[in-house]
Amino acid sequence: MRIKGPWRRDQIERFLGEARVPLRLACNGRLGHPVLVSLWFVELAGQLWCATQRTAHVVSHLERDPRCAFEIAEEKAPYHGVRGQALATLHEDRGESVLRALIDRYLEDPQCELARWLLARAENETAIAIEPRTLVSWDYRERMGNAA
Repeated sequence: MRIKGPWRRDQIERFLGEARVPLRLACNGRLGHPVLVSLWFVELAGQLWCATQRTAHVVSHLERDPRCAFEIAEEKAPYHGVRGQALATLHEDRGESVLRALIDRYLEDPQCELARWLLARAENETAIAIEPRTLVSWDYRERMGNAA
């Protein structure tokens, strides 16, 4: 894997572990145009894992072409984050376990109404493993100073 930008691998891993923003995943649509979706993610053993319903368009797009790109970045200034190119694999057998990990990561109360609703649909979840080929970090916090 190639790493570019100002952050070392350990800094990238720390950011990925702490970030609670969605991963933006770009894949190739049925007609060849890029498609962009936002998904919750969790980093496990060097891969970024997401979950979505088996019937979601992103699943069929990745089945047809596993090449993708992603970005994980804070939504407000000062801007910093990680993006990259990757290959995705689909894992129907891990959908529910990844969904549970995502709920634990993103929701303060894993027993809340949203969590219950998501888990009620868990049998139709598919896990997406995103294996980065390149990681590019950027960090404008020092440059932007008090501009935020």
